[in-house]
Amino acid sequence: MKKLTKVGLLLLVVISVLSWGFIVVASDNLIKVGIVNLPPEESGYRQANVEDMNEVFSKENGYDGKQTNTADNSEQMAAARGYIRDGVDYLLISAANASGWDDVLQSAKRAGVKVILFDREIDTDPSNYEAALVSDMYFEGDLAVEWVLNNVPEPINLVLIRGQMGSAAEIGRSAAVLKAEKEGKLNIVADGTGGDTWSLEEARKVVEAAIVAKKDFNVIYAQNDGMAQGAVQALQAAGISHGKDGKVKIIGFDFNRFALRNVQAGYWDADVQCNPRQASEIEKWIRSGNIPKGIVYQEEIVLTTDTITDEDIEKHGINVDPGKGVITR
Repeated sequence: MKKLTKVGLLLLVVISVLSWGFIVVASDNLIKVGIVNLPPEESGYRQANVEDMNEVFSKENGYDGKQTNTADNSEQMAAARGYIRDGVDYLLISAANASGWDDVLQSAKRAGVKVILFDREIDTDPSNYEAALVSDMYFEGDLAVEWVLNNVPEPINLVLIRGQMGSAAEIGRSAAVLKAEKEGKLNIVADGTGGDTWSLEEARKVVEAAIVAKKDFNVIYAQNDGMAQGAVQALQAAGISHGKDGKVKIIGFDFNRFALRNVQAGYWDADVQCNPRQASEIEKWIRSGNIPKGIVYQEEIVLTTDTITDEDIEKHGINVDPGKGVITR
């Protein structure tokens, strides 16, 4: 190999320095975003949400984005404090529990970190965050209960399967059911939960227990699609008919494509949308510098066996599509 001349060596050093300088500048220009979220294992909804956040807030898009995923509220708060210490520009939070966040949010405010809530609201003064892009969980509950009251024969005897207790989703989706019971419009004959992970297995146990206890019920109101799936597995094992022409009506939440195909096939009856794709809208706010103040609700709908189309499933569904006519049991 030929030896480098002094001029050649100097040129190589200059190029290297310039290249390194470019790298440093490029890195410094990245917008630092800390994301505190729940784990993807929680549900198909959460899996889509986590992936969406990672895809949008990537280096390719000009972000130094880091995401922490845990269903433990204390661990979430510790992660948020870590991002604040790291000097992030933006802190995005989907809280496991709606309460207890005041100190963290005020720390971010003092540090000049802009906080944007997504997916779930937090019980705090609105001055503690910039904006919240969320689903209106109370509206989702109203949509679901309206469908129940209009489509389930009286007397309406309902099995309620809640998500993580104390989460914004559980509180909002439960409220309409509890209100309808208080008004004498339906009876809650079994009230259980899928736990902190919105577990299919725990939901199945809730329905199994209701069957063993000889509870008479004609609708299952499961607060996500995975739990609806577990509930239906219990019905299948017990030989209880369900769906369009069955004894027990089934309604879930989240719009996983497997669930929408089940609705289309009449295996389930209805599903309520909860849109996980908040990252692109938040990214627009950040890029424009125009972050709205307060709560911004996403528009969401309910689809039923009688109304659903392939176009609906393609446009609104999340995660893998098993295909038309395929039932996920």
